[in-house]
Amino acid sequence: MKFKVVVFLSLVISNISIAQDQIWFSNDPLEAKFVTEDVDRFWEAFEKLNEKGSQTFEEYILKGTPGLKGFIPYRIISADSLYSKVIRSKEKYIQSKGVLKDLGKKEKRIKAIYSTMKYWYPYSKFPPVYFVVGRFNSGGTISDAGIILGTEMQKDLEGLPALVAHELIHYQQRNEYKKHNLLSQSIVEGSADFIGELISGETVDSLAYYQYGRTNLKVLKTEFVQLMNGEELEDWMYGTSGKDDRPNDLGYWIGYEIVKSYFDKQEDKKQAIFDILAHSNQYQFLKESGYLNEELEIVADKQKLTLKEYLNKQIEE
Repeated sequence: MKFKVVVFLSLVISNISIAQDQIWFSNDPLEAKFVTEDVDRFWEAFEKLNEKGSQTFEEYILKGTPGLKGFIPYRIISADSLYSKVIRSKEKYIQSKGVLKDLGKKEKRIKAIYSTMKYWYPYSKFPPVYFVVGRFNSGGTISDAGIILGTEMQKDLEGLPALVAHELIHYQQRNEYKKHNLLSQSIVEGSADFIGELISGETVDSLAYYQYGRTNLKVLKTEFVQLMNGEELEDWMYGTSGKDDRPNDLGYWIGYEIVKSYFDKQEDKKQAIFDILAHSNQYQFLKESGYLNEELEIVADKQKLTLKEYLNKQIEE
């Protein structure tokens, strides 16, 4: 997608319970908020660069929305840090000034996506989307306040609906796993991609990790079942070792395939969405999906177990 998020948005995945109590979280998809006041305040401060010097962005920080507050740690850092970056990259900031000009059209599209989510999952709550200006080090993140996007990083809003659809799912997820590993993390991200695609109509097929995964299906499925019980995520999530030419985030792809297989097998599709968002045992979910059975049988056979015995052992641990 063109609206590329530079820093991984979803490390804070399951049980974002505080978020559901925020005043701007809406039960009505048509009442969801898109908050741009931080961007307006930034440009007001920008016009006073010569007048206020290093104090230019203090008011921008102090009067910031909950979204801006969530963007300060590790990104903006402080008013002084932002000032120093702006002085060094003034022309780059100016180039990003008009990025929100088509936001009205995107708002309508996103609210339509939110409405579709409400159909599939009536318990949905809809986070605000905050637009802020940072230090050219992050396209966005999520926090208890909502979805936060750094507008200075963006050339346009082309991929915004798909991005918001994916992140929306993370706010609904209630997967209280007893243990977290590569399998659980892949299912969590794959769920967001799968349901995000379902509600937005924005296909994931063009993404690099989907193309690579489907081209190298057999070898990757074999590798995954050997690693899925571990906590090591490299080469599957958020970074690669360089051992081959694989792209980042193949776990999204294989998680999507597991979730799709589960969904396709269920007669009650709305209940399937509920189960995807709320199941608490990744091995039970994998078993019911039927995905990876061929590869898992090989693993089970080496342990002198049937596939059913192997999966039940994982489920019970």
